[in-house]
Amino acid sequence: MSAALSAQDISRALTRISHEILERNHGSSDITVLGIPTRGAHLAARIAAIMNAIEGKEIAHGTLDITLYRDDLRLRPPRTIMPTFIPPIGIQGRDVILIDDVLYSGRTIRAALDALGEVGRPRTVQLAVLVDRGHRQLPIRADFVGKNLPTSEKQSVKVSLTEIDGVDEVVIEGEAN
Repeated sequence: MSAALSAQDISRALTRISHEILERNHGSSDITVLGIPTRGAHLAARIAAIMNAIEGKEIAHGTLDITLYRDDLRLRPPRTIMPTFIPPIGIQGRDVILIDDVLYSGRTIRAALDALGEVGRPRTVQLAVLVDRGHRQLPIRADFVGKNLPTSEKQSVKVSLTEIDGVDEVVIEGEAN
């Protein structure tokens, strides 16, 4: 088991994603960045900080917990509801960038779209992920991807971030077939 992405790879990917978001949205004036807890929230804060440095102004960012909107609540053990923090400027009529660590089946993002609908009506919703591992079950795709990592169904992608795990890295665990 070796690192699929190192700390330097993650840093480069987040910088590239930040630039791509700003380019696609013609700057940051209407952007609100929302991270999906847990690791997506930390990635969102990092992306907002990078965009702050590029644009020279504060980017609205927060978190969006999707726990109660998941379609597998009865299939998983109970989990703690994480905080949702919507910036004071809100999301109404804004370009919302959802941030998550790994895009897999698409079910987490479907839940995030449902949760977002309870908060307001953004002008657009775009998705940025650090890793896209494939195997979609729903017709959802990321607008911004740090790295595409083809995996087998038997494998898992583990993202570690300094804020939680003390190290930045992405590893693929399990057998390829």
